[in-house]
Amino acid sequence: MTAALRTPAPTRTPTQTPGHRRRPRPHPLTTASAASRLLVLAVMSLFAVYFLLPVWWLVVSATKGSGEIFSGNGFWFGDGLALVENVQTLFRAQGGIYSRWLLNSLLYAVGGAVVSTILASMCGYALAKLPFPGREAVFGTVLAAVLLPAPVLAIPLYLVFSFTGTINTFWAVFIPSIVSPFGVYLSRIYAASSIPDALIEAGRMDGAGELRIFTMGARLMAPAMVTVFLFQFVAIWTNFLLPSLMLADTSLQPVTVGLVGWRELQGYPIGYSTVVTGALISVVPVVAMFLSLQSFWSKGLATGAVK
Repeated sequence: MTAALRTPAPTRTPTQTPGHRRRPRPHPLTTASAASRLLVLAVMSLFAVYFLLPVWWLVVSATKGSGEIFSGNGFWFGDGLALVENVQTLFRAQGGIYSRWLLNSLLYAVGGAVVSTILASMCGYALAKLPFPGREAVFGTVLAAVLLPAPVLAIPLYLVFSFTGTINTFWAVFIPSIVSPFGVYLSRIYAASSIPDALIEAGRMDGAGELRIFTMGARLMAPAMVTVFLFQFVAIWTNFLLPSLMLADTSLQPVTVGLVGWRELQGYPIGYSTVVTGALISVVPVVAMFLSLQSFWSKGLATGAVK
């Protein structure tokens, strides 16, 4: 009777034998054929050339005089390097208005990105950690706004600001720039995964207010906040439709609208080399921002993509 009630000893499967080690899964690149790797390399090289070739042309053209841009090899340097002369001519053209355009772009981009990052992180934190009625409906509206193209809102924004009498002012460009649905989405995803509920409960037990608790949680959301700032900075800096629609005063225009206005002069009194040099200098702040915030940006973007 005792032997009948005795449970049988578990049988060992081949994968459970002592000393057996599971073989490591081979890396996909080691199992791919040489032809596949060569094809991937060729496609990536083609895309790299596609993206870098205009930049190379811009750098080379900025070192040429007005008469050399459309003569000779467009992708190689001319007889002499005229970059210093072109930069000096650029900042002296029309009373040095290019410096004003750069300052306007910095005010719009940096100020709008900072305010947008703060608002987006606060909204994302609230959607992730504060339960309230209609939270999912609000988040669904944010997702719908992410998919909405920006040019669709240009005419309604113009009508709204025209009704309020703020057309052709700094606020007509700045206020729409502080709204970032993608920033709210990324902040909500990052806050849900990086801010533990125990931290919020501990703060409330210690008597801290919700704003204080958010300030503590914002330190954990730093990679996402930097990513939102960088994306919003680039979007505002490269925006052309909204400022060209809202602003008629050249002293308020950003560098993108100003350079297009110079381009429409057909080379007189502003030469093509001046316009090309201005385009090259306008790219420098964006590249510098990417390089300085690259580690935070890649970490925050990867987290948002995985989640």
